[in-house]
Amino acid sequence: MVIATMIADDLDQFYENISRIGPPTKFSELKLRSLPQRGVYFFFEEGELRSGNRLNKRIVRVGTHALRAGSKSTLATRLGQHRGSQRGGNHRGSIFRLLIGQALLAQSKNADCPSWGLKGQRRHAATVLGKTSEGLRALEKPIEIRASERIGGMSVAILEINDEPGKESHRGYVERNAIALLSEAKRGGLDPPSKNWLGYSSNRPLVQNSGLWNQNHTTDPVDPQFINQFSALVGPRHD
Repeated sequence: MVIATMIADDLDQFYENISRIGPPTKFSELKLRSLPQRGVYFFFEEGELRSGNRLNKRIVRVGTHALRAGSKSTLATRLGQHRGSQRGGNHRGSIFRLLIGQALLAQSKNADCPSWGLKGQRRHAATVLGKTSEGLRALEKPIEIRASERIGGMSVAILEINDEPGKESHRGYVERNAIALLSEAKRGGLDPPSKNWLGYSSNRPLVQNSGLWNQNHTTDPVDPQFINQFSALVGPRHD
């Protein structure tokens, strides 16, 4: 009971810090060119609310980029890979899109896409299935469009952290600990998904159990100093 209360308090403080970043923006309307070079992003999904406060949306995915030394990846590039477009996208360049698309396929009685998530490049998947690359693109396009629509309908809050790429970056620290804190995988019941959450159709147990569109760090311990460190990184209100 004491541990659960401590986690609940940390969650409340975490979300209070998130509110200081500023109001989330609908992802489809986010101007990627206006983003800082580097940062951490927090996705909210329609219909997913915190159990302790039904007026507050629940975070469903946390992510960052450029965690390898020397990486040139920018925040805009990474979010652009996740968002795709109205014409489709590339789930092989975004695990977020891959997870969303697979869950959408699992819920659909009429859709079938055996190549979804197969191989790291479309041409390799096409070879395995005996199809042309363009033929495979056409097969996957309807699901790519649906994934774009689903993700584009979410909202996102962004914390600017312009540190250098590397495993010890502040961004990596925030990503790891935020996911671990938000995950339901090891505790369950504090901020569970809604009963109709799309993630329950995922074929990834870590998604189902964590309540997040994340897999890495969902069973990690949380640094006891994380909330204090996070609060310092967020600073005063950004809106």
